[in-house]
Amino acid sequence: MKNYRINPNKKLVDTIMEGLQRKNGHCPCRLNVDDTTLCPCDEFVKDGICKCKLFIPIEEAEKIVKK
Repeated sequence: MKNYRINPNKKLVDTIMEGLQRKNGHCPCRLNVDDTTLCPCDEFVKDGICKCKLFIPIEEAEKIVKK
């Protein structure tokens, strides 16, 4: 998605990826498992909201990298 990047926090991304693997590609932050929760979930695609923070706005990613 335009204007978003994968979170540069490697530890967080590794944890999220493990959750995605356990849930067969579905968002680890969601209780339900259906077509709307496949990563990237419908909420992220439609509204730009990634609850697990795998995808974050470019500006936020740049701040993390600069720390």
